[in-house]
Amino acid sequence: MSQQTALLREERLAERPKAVLLDLDGTLYRGDLPIDGASRLVTGLEEAGVACWYLTNNSTRTPEQVAAHLRGFGISASADRVITSAAAAAHYAKQRHPEAVAYVIGEHGLRSALAEAGIAMPSEEELSAGAPVNLVVQGLDRGVTYGQLTAALGYLLSGADYLLTNPDRRLPVGDGFLPGAGSLAALLETASDVAPVVIGKPSGIMMRYALDLAGVRAREAWVIGDNPHTDLAAGLAAGCPTVLVLTGICGPDDWRLRCERADAMPDAVCAGPEAVGALIAGLGAG
Repeated sequence: MSQQTALLREERLAERPKAVLLDLDGTLYRGDLPIDGASRLVTGLEEAGVACWYLTNNSTRTPEQVAAHLRGFGISASADRVITSAAAAAHYAKQRHPEAVAYVIGEHGLRSALAEAGIAMPSEEELSAGAPVNLVVQGLDRGVTYGQLTAALGYLLSGADYLLTNPDRRLPVGDGFLPGAGSLAALLETASDVAPVVIGKPSGIMMRYALDLAGVRAREAWVIGDNPHTDLAAGLAAGCPTVLVLTGICGPDDWRLRCERADAMPDAVCAGPEAVGALIAGLGAG
């Protein structure tokens, strides 16, 4: 065990993964800066036959936009390997509510995903004319109005089901924060007494969707991220091995306490992308 890597449950990492489910901000980049070694990790894994998938709770961007953002950091990413909470929510809606008529609070990424999944979204004119709504789908919407929240509340009180793309309470922006999708959800849940089905991390729903797309079993896909409350918790919920990287929320002196507080202890702790690559390179193929 090197100073760069601590193995906590070595038996769960006995074989090289067939796929890795990578968090983005805090794992591959921080804000506007790439994390050293991230692009080399992705390149090395793909060359070794380990498929890299990119998972984000961000529901405002399309997979194409996320992939382009990653390529700006020198990370070779294709849109078909990007899974957003919006895409996962649209898939869930299509599977569980195929005849749904949805009222949406969200930005382009969410509306685009729902449209591609064939979920009906009435226009404002149709809603004003009394179009029936039986599903509220909510993500981050930085232009949301009190009127939209009031309309969503009315549909929930009338029996509509409620999907939440992700429960993130805060969105980091520059040196500060914006209220996140979870903050809007807290308002709606408090007013309606209707708890949403959470799609994104820490829920295992998006992770299981990723496993289906990757065509692998849970034990064959490692979840790699910097946040115990989201990345690690979601990996554990889906039954995947988890690796914590100390390039975001956690540092070498506080990671154990943070993981204990989240009730999400990883299988391994790595200083950064290069340590993750070395760990995987040292394993035999499954």
